[in-house]
Amino acid sequence: MKVLITGGYGFIGSHVADRFMKEGYDVFIIDNLSTGRTENISFKHKSYVLSVEDGKCEEIFRANKFDVVVHLAAQVSVSTSVSNPMLDSESNVLGLVNMLNLSKKHNVKKFIYASSAAVYGSKTEMPISESDACSPISPYGISKWTGESYCEKWRELYGLETVGFRFSNVYGPRQDSLGEGGVISVFMSRLFAEQPLIVHGDGSQTRDFIYVDDVADALYRASNSTITGIYNLSTGTECSVTEVVDTISQIHEVKNVRYAGRRQGDINRSVLDNSKVNRELDWAPIYSIADGLRQTYAYFAAEQASKETASGAAVQVPKKFVSGLKKLLPYGENLLAFGLTAWITLSQQYGAYGAIDVKLFYITIMGIMYGNKQSIMAVLLSIGLYVYQKLENGHELVSLLYDTDFFFQMAIYLFIGLVVGYSIERKNAHIQQQEQKNEELENKYDFLNGVYQEVREVKEELQLRILNSGDSYGKIYSVTKELESLEPENVFHATVNVVQSIMAVPTVAIYTVNRNQSYLRLVAHSSNGAGGQAKSLKVEEYAYLRTLMSSGKMYVNKRLEEGTPLMCAPIYYQNNIAAVIAIDGLSFEMFSLYHQNLFKTTADLVSSALTRAFAYIEATESQRFVEGTPILKNEAFETILQSKKQAWEKNRIPYLLLKENAQHANLEEAGNRISGMLRETDYTGLSAGRELLVLLSNTNQEDAAHVLSRFALRGITLSVVHEGI
Repeated sequence: MKVLITGGYGFIGSHVADRFMKEGYDVFIIDNLSTGRTENISFKHKSYVLSVEDGKCEEIFRANKFDVVVHLAAQVSVSTSVSNPMLDSESNVLGLVNMLNLSKKHNVKKFIYASSAAVYGSKTEMPISESDACSPISPYGISKWTGESYCEKWRELYGLETVGFRFSNVYGPRQDSLGEGGVISVFMSRLFAEQPLIVHGDGSQTRDFIYVDDVADALYRASNSTITGIYNLSTGTECSVTEVVDTISQIHEVKNVRYAGRRQGDINRSVLDNSKVNRELDWAPIYSIADGLRQTYAYFAAEQASKETASGAAVQVPKKFVSGLKKLLPYGENLLAFGLTAWITLSQQYGAYGAIDVKLFYITIMGIMYGNKQSIMAVLLSIGLYVYQKLENGHELVSLLYDTDFFFQMAIYLFIGLVVGYSIERKNAHIQQQEQKNEELENKYDFLNGVYQEVREVKEELQLRILNSGDSYGKIYSVTKELESLEPENVFHATVNVVQSIMAVPTVAIYTVNRNQSYLRLVAHSSNGAGGQAKSLKVEEYAYLRTLMSSGKMYVNKRLEEGTPLMCAPIYYQNNIAAVIAIDGLSFEMFSLYHQNLFKTTADLVSSALTRAFAYIEATESQRFVEGTPILKNEAFETILQSKKQAWEKNRIPYLLLKENAQHANLEEAGNRISGMLRETDYTGLSAGRELLVLLSNTNQEDAAHVLSRFALRGITLSVVHEGI
């Protein structure tokens, strides 16, 4: 079974992932790593670095059929929700709705949602039960309460099984200082840093601390239960901050405890009533506060030892310092280039070089290399150098204000700087925009390629298992090679052979379903079923067909009702039933659950093959038909005709090939007239000599005269070209 855990690299999420892995689940994780850490998970799993509101999540659900979704990804900081409520709602509301939509769309069996005791707000009566009114005092509490309403509505409207847990103060290994249970992780961090433990208030304030493994156990149990709705998840026990400090001191010496003023908004007491979850989920917390603190202490001790080992490593240059150097580099190079320019210019002035204005080259080069900002700086420096030259040549500073040559020269510098700088800036912006688009496309490609590779790996692994197994699955793999066709007619006829070979059954029939799902037309059958299969079936006249079409699931004739096939399976295309496979004549000893699953597996393989064929037909529709008509071009018509001939030779499935005797200048008109009288399984097409042909499926010699007369009544004269009868 597969479980998707959002926020799976976080504190609670990583423990939930551990639990599901130990129970044999394939674990998948979505996490944007805003607070989670990949090192929290050490076992083999599949991960996606994404936000839960990202549209790419659709690809993950499409590629993996999840049984359970545990939604833990959230913005968990109350202070952040107050300062940035938009960010809080994006993650906690929009992200949740995206996960609910995808879970409903892709048939997830159970959706588990992490809520919080923050939905209750400030309460004076303890313990707080699920029936107490919610009055959140922060945007975080509001978003969690809103999330509960969404989950409840998705259960009512769409039948998605949802269960939400209002966590009390969760603590344990891998926790940082964020979240409602952060006081314990803060105490542990300060303990190992040999800093005093700071208690806000007098320490008498109480909380309902629950160890993280107890939370993970409850979430796993819920995934395999029938419960839905909202539940408190807590120990149901009040524990003061002073008791926490005293318990820690029994594990490790606490040298200093400092008391500070009570923080604004802190509540004095908090404890949740957990009787509902105890009763309905048959769950109870295992860890006492002392047990949980010992486990948490052991984790922090191991982390501290790891940090001390790593402290001997070489000191790395801070990233901010490196980033600052990169920003200053253009200015440094500009000044260096100016120094060289000044030296050459002054050398010219004293006769070392010819009269070339090097400053123009300097301005142009700076503009080309760095754009507008550095080119303007080069202009200013060049003007300063030019002023210095004039003064050195005996000009007065005031006289320069009346010198038109001086202003003309400055205008040239400014013009060159602005034009080059602006052009390069525009070019760089365009390049950056294109690079950004390329990066987005590359990221999307990498993501989709990752999903594809994952599906490919799973497929190859399954194929190896099939080939290496001794049962009939090896036969499935080899036999279903026949289904590798891009023509639906070939797939239908190959399916008869595949099903007969795999199921060892004499009678197989395949029916296509019309668009309004009311009629079934026989399109292929085994030779054993010749003459015994109805050419068309009206759904409302057969109870087993009504059941199959309404449920969309395989039908098994467990009562062995006469006139009803032993098994029928739907074949899907684009979430609609496109065809139905029916088998009969299965021996009694093979009428087992194993063979029912084998038949379902075979039907799924046929669905996959037919999906590819239909997709190909849609993609090449303009190439298959004469433009503006329902008439197939000769190449496409010949392909279908060959499949009919093979079906006749192998399974004696009859067909008629007719030719219209009249010559038509307007093919569109002729094609529409004839197509309006045909069934979904019949075809019109052109011969190599541009003659109009009609191919009638499942039409025998007895039907030929009736068919020709029916067309004649409409003024259409046809003659038989070939009979597969």
